[in-house]
Amino acid sequence: METEPLLTGSINRVSKDYGFQPGGGEIPKTRRLSYSVTGDSCCYDGDDEHLYVQQAVVFIEDAVQYRSINHRVDSRSLRFYRWYYSRFWQWGLGMVIAVILTLAFIERPSSLTATSDPRSKQPPWEPPCGLTESMEMVCFVILALDLTVKSYLIGWEEFRKNKWLIAYIVVIAGSVIDWTLSMSMACDENLRIRRLLRPFFLLQNSSLMKKTLKCIKRTLPEIASVILLLVLHLCLFTMFGMLLFARGENSEENGEWETYFKDLPQSLSSLLVLLTTANNPDVMIPAYSLNRGYSIFFILFSGFGTYFLMNLLTAIIYNQFRGYLLMSIQTSILRRRLGIRAAFEVMCCRGQRKPSLENHVEQVQVEMVRHVMRQVQMKSYYRQAIIEKAQQHTNGYIQGEVFQKLFDELDKDRIKEHPPMPEYSSPVLHRLQVVFSHYFVTVAGNAVALVNVICICTILVMDSNKSIAERDDYYLEAINCFFIVYYLLEMVLKIFAFGWRGYLSYRSNVFDGLLTIILLVLQISIFATYRLPYPQWNPATRGLLSLWEMVRLVNMLIVFRFLRIIPNIKLMALVASTLVDLVKNLRAFAGILLVVYYVFAVLGIWLFQEVITVPSPMRNSSVSNDTSNVTAACGSYEQLGYWPNNFDDFASSLVLLYNIMVVNNWQVFMDAYSRYTSEWSKVYFVSWWLTSSVMWVNLFVALILENFIYKWDRSHACSVADVERTGYQTTVQLMFREHVQEPTEEELLTILQKHPHLHLSQ
Repeated sequence: METEPLLTGSINRVSKDYGFQPGGGEIPKTRRLSYSVTGDSCCYDGDDEHLYVQQAVVFIEDAVQYRSINHRVDSRSLRFYRWYYSRFWQWGLGMVIAVILTLAFIERPSSLTATSDPRSKQPPWEPPCGLTESMEMVCFVILALDLTVKSYLIGWEEFRKNKWLIAYIVVIAGSVIDWTLSMSMACDENLRIRRLLRPFFLLQNSSLMKKTLKCIKRTLPEIASVILLLVLHLCLFTMFGMLLFARGENSEENGEWETYFKDLPQSLSSLLVLLTTANNPDVMIPAYSLNRGYSIFFILFSGFGTYFLMNLLTAIIYNQFRGYLLMSIQTSILRRRLGIRAAFEVMCCRGQRKPSLENHVEQVQVEMVRHVMRQVQMKSYYRQAIIEKAQQHTNGYIQGEVFQKLFDELDKDRIKEHPPMPEYSSPVLHRLQVVFSHYFVTVAGNAVALVNVICICTILVMDSNKSIAERDDYYLEAINCFFIVYYLLEMVLKIFAFGWRGYLSYRSNVFDGLLTIILLVLQISIFATYRLPYPQWNPATRGLLSLWEMVRLVNMLIVFRFLRIIPNIKLMALVASTLVDLVKNLRAFAGILLVVYYVFAVLGIWLFQEVITVPSPMRNSSVSNDTSNVTAACGSYEQLGYWPNNFDDFASSLVLLYNIMVVNNWQVFMDAYSRYTSEWSKVYFVSWWLTSSVMWVNLFVALILENFIYKWDRSHACSVADVERTGYQTTVQLMFREHVQEPTEEELLTILQKHPHLHLSQ
């Protein structure tokens, strides 16, 4: 979970003075440190060394997590602050937010049914009034506690400037009022406004998610011109289409007009769907059947709109969003430098013991740095790297600029050193160790795994038309047994060559070994259940799983094990690591998409719940080609059997929104709900298409490209072994790190002097 900056408003305010010195003068090099809780400056004479250490530890933790340092710095508040940002509280808060969001699946309309098809859907279990409401109130209490803690830690003056915290109060208060109304009506209300407010709790708890949202908001005006051009393109071709395919005297030639260009809303809808290629070539077939020249109209529309304007829109979204995201990352880097500089200031003051204008020295003791770093909550290998770099200063002191450079280790990749191989005294064992630790052993294992997959594929093709009773699983089992023995032997030999610790230090070995053990256990279970040799092989014997089910499970695991080849192919390993990094570090982008899904799903339930009714003859029938469908228009919602795609509950709403985002046949849903409600329902579907498919998918594609290009540039000169040794974990900050301008010492000190609780007096 990303940690939240406690003072977004203050950082934004300070950034206006970024690089500016009041009065144009230089920052003096002599300062003294003081801190205040109530606003009065209280100067310390250096006796409270524990407080200085505590402040330095917290400031460094803020820097590591890109948090704002504008919070209370007295001893009690710092303990409270560290507890608040501890893993226990942050994970607990994340669980509370997850619970309150998950309640939408249980509340009425409940999603607790096996199917969403109204033709065969059984009445869902509805929770009794007060069950989910009690869970919700507990979540509200914890969230209110979270708000109280945040407000206390930053102080009242800064709280009033923070729009997110003010909105936090409004959302909690509105949710509690709506909860009270719900309880007063015995949970029988039609609308629960608080369901629409719940995604706010997810947004406000992630600083990177709020940055991304701010970047998206600033990007929208920049792409308005292209969207306007797209709308103009759509409107002009709509007019041309209505003129070109106007109603004629011959009814047999009016197919295009009647189906796609009968009126303005229908014409706009037809061409908008064609812009997404979902109804191509269906939309042109009636006219194309009459005259091949009509195809020019549709080709021009698609060529200019789909392949030029839409791709241009993607490029502009990528370029503009990248620029604003870079500005946001600049703020994050500034926060890191501020935290490190603030830690240096308090450690420097502690080292002076009695600061004064005459003898203030801009340096800290190496032993002090070691003492502070041991208490900082951060990844152990980064802590060790910083301590080792600090110990290289043999004079015992570190200057301010050098202290900043100590934390450049945070931007470096972790190089994973494998444990040394065991030493064998016997020359024979040593020679065997050299052989089995060679890279060609892994290559041979990959070749054997490929042969195993080919054997499984061959037998599956041969038995594809046979029933389970007709299949002879003995030969497949014999083949699997041979390969599993080889996998086990390979694992044992690698353990012999590398040792236990060396073997487990490779992620590919852990993957291989775990699957090999599972395969061995399954194979032993098959032998114990169905007995060998072949004359006693009885496929009819029934254990917990049938023979075919157990063999199929073994085969699936063997095919999955074939993924072991990924780390040994450089480009494939790079793509796989890119995907892993996207999952790890781009959670904010997926989080905002989740928020949008949640809001549109709730709105969809409010607008379209159970508006599509199933005809009586079709009830209790889930067969899509039921004979009662013959009267439905070809390609319609009813004829295609799209009944499970509806807004009758929260889970089915999410699936339907995903199907629309993919844009394949999304016009079917838009047409169905416009028929069952009104033409205005198309506004909802077009809004979702613009938000999800046009805006968000393009952003996500752009970020995938940025992540891949970044990793490709870094690993282009690396070998496969180097990629294995280096644990890439690309953060959004690192992706744009080389484009960020570093703040100067004077700029950092200018901002630090405006700290609301920590004062640097000239």
